[in-house]
Amino acid sequence: MLQTITPIDNSIYVEREYASPQMIENTLEKSKNVYENWKQFTLKERKIIVSKFVENFLKNNKEIEEQLCRQMGRPISQCSGEMRGFKERALYMIEKSDEALQKIISKKDSEFDNFVSKDPLGTIFIIAPWNYPYNTSVNSIVPSLLAGNCVILKHSSQTPLCAEQLNKALIDSGIPDGVFQYLHLDHASTSKIISDNRIDHVLFTGSVSGGRQVKKAIGERFINAGLELGGKDPAYVRKDCNLQHAIENLADGSFFNSGQSCCGIERIYVDSEIYEKFVEGIKNFTEQYILDDPLKEQTNLGPVVKLSSATFIRNHIKEAISKGAKDIIDNKNFKISEDNNCYVSPSVLIDVDHSMSFMMDETFGPTVGIMKVNNEEQAVKLMNDSPYGLTACIWTSDKEFALSFGKKIHTGTFFMNRCDYLDPGLAWTGVKDTGIGVTLSVLGFDHVTRAKSYHYRTV
Repeated sequence: MLQTITPIDNSIYVEREYASPQMIENTLEKSKNVYENWKQFTLKERKIIVSKFVENFLKNNKEIEEQLCRQMGRPISQCSGEMRGFKERALYMIEKSDEALQKIISKKDSEFDNFVSKDPLGTIFIIAPWNYPYNTSVNSIVPSLLAGNCVILKHSSQTPLCAEQLNKALIDSGIPDGVFQYLHLDHASTSKIISDNRIDHVLFTGSVSGGRQVKKAIGERFINAGLELGGKDPAYVRKDCNLQHAIENLADGSFFNSGQSCCGIERIYVDSEIYEKFVEGIKNFTEQYILDDPLKEQTNLGPVVKLSSATFIRNHIKEAISKGAKDIIDNKNFKISEDNNCYVSPSVLIDVDHSMSFMMDETFGPTVGIMKVNNEEQAVKLMNDSPYGLTACIWTSDKEFALSFGKKIHTGTFFMNRCDYLDPGLAWTGVKDTGIGVTLSVLGFDHVTRAKSYHYRTV
């Protein structure tokens, strides 16, 4: 039995039966059988259905936002942001699908008509996470369907209602039966589906260990996987920056969604000349957060997703403090935080270094470490000293410097004066243990299609 424990009060919020072996078999077979028919739909026809899907989904925003809050603890006042992100990404991909999926002309004259088409892969198995359950899944669902693939969705056990809401919106859009399906699955059944020959591609968002399990389950099969994994994203605050702008945005990048974002800011490197001012500013800003019941409109910092996560975060902080780090935030300002609940006080650690796991391993909570740097060379070295590479950012008024600096950073996305944001027109990708593959932008379609060449000669 799947049980979703709400982090609001650690009670059971949702219960669902896991898919039986027969249900899994029926789902795989249905997807295989309907694929050839769905493949024959024109892109125009698929765009109409997917556009209706987006419209239908957004109509139910109030119910979806409350469910989101109760399932994973994000403040209700902030849940509408995910709906806006869903809309922005979906509409962009619909708009760009003609360009992204158009054939590539090699030669066209009186004698030859040679081109490359972008054909669907077949059935795509999407394994979606709980932290941004709609924004991450839409990145994969929309281009997969537009390209002519069938989709089987397995959502996190923390957010099972998200799969059901997506399914309802797609059914109401008139999508043919079997083109989109979802399953509630345990780990063993998930691995079994990945290894099944009827799965043609896997898209996974989650932990590094989870990514390794996906690769292991694929085994010797000749299919690809898109893996969006961990992050420990850094920021460099240069002395010529707009200091208040940097403070406010980096605090938000560290604490939004209780720090549970793969591209959230976990490491900040500050020029020594402005270090003291920055530390004082982010301390004052952080202590203004309201940590409370996420169903209250005034709350802007909610619980982390589960008690085990809260315990891990607290232990990560304690370990750093035992090695000399200092938390500059007075936890007495956040009285709801207790060791036996999911409400974790925001923390800002100074006197940290890279000998601490806190600065090297993903914490995934409302906390950030700040280090003083003396020059750009030191900043580059420290920012690149990580097993991850999803996003990184610089805060400066010098665009040319930012461009030069960004080329030296090992990352999938580099920001100037911004962080913790996805532009749907840019490729969402990473390096090192952050994973492989691309979503979003026109390039995202290339990962859910295969090239097929046509060489026509008129004799």
